[in-house]
Amino acid sequence: MTEYIVRFFIGGVVVSVFAMLGDILRPKSFAGLFGAAPSVALATLGIAICQHDPGYAALQSRTMVAGCIALATYSIVVCHLLMRGRVRALPATLLSFVVWLAVAFGLFSLGGGAA
Repeated sequence: MTEYIVRFFIGGVVVSVFAMLGDILRPKSFAGLFGAAPSVALATLGIAICQHDPGYAALQSRTMVAGCIALATYSIVVCHLLMRGRVRALPATLLSFVVWLAVAFGLFSLGGGAA
């Protein structure tokens, strides 16, 4: 229970900092980019360092990077299918999901499969 409270407060503080950073930077679309994922990742890594050792936190950070790469690949594929391929939203999303799974599990297997 304490872990969730700590994660809530750390995440809230970091979300606020990233929201202020997004408000300062231009274009304003950066505000959403800085809003959620970095704060949750930092809170999770902070808790991992406190409860485990730095090696465990390093493993978690590598897993987060692999997830980021898979999500970026998914986003690029879905945008190309929607904008250039003129594919409807549902088929584009489903096809891109398959690509996301392939990239995520491919990176997971390359990284030794321990997360």
